[in-house]
Amino acid sequence: MMDKTRILFLCTGNSCRSQMAEGWARNLLPSSYETFSAGLEAHGLNPSAVRVMQEAGIDISQQLSQTLEDLNQKHFDFIITVCDHAHKTCPTPKEGQIILKRFDDPPRLAKSVKTEEESLAIYRRVRDEIRVWVNQLPDQIQQLSD
Repeated sequence: MMDKTRILFLCTGNSCRSQMAEGWARNLLPSSYETFSAGLEAHGLNPSAVRVMQEAGIDISQQLSQTLEDLNQKHFDFIITVCDHAHKTCPTPKEGQIILKRFDDPPRLAKSVKTEEESLAIYRRVRDEIRVWVNQLPDQIQQLSD
């Protein structure tokens, strides 16, 4: 039996981007990958992130908003930081490789719009960008492993 490649998606609050990445990865990546998400803090699931993922057919409503400490005993082959803050403050892992992949912060961007539809459009754009990137992740991991 082959060991699974373990991936952690890490952001500041584990409420939006890392949660969407975990949801996409669990649904798009082959079974040879095991995926998790965490934050430097746990802010709870962002309702708009849950909503736009549900629109795409992915239910993240039962995922947990958790911190690195909650996953302290797990080994990860790759830690993917989805924001600069998490990347700069991510503890150096004993094993595994850290990858930075920046995605816009939907809650921050949504503060500057006037309507709910404009806000959701931001979440949808980032959701779709994450989906495209997660689809390409196995190839990127293979290149890093070569």
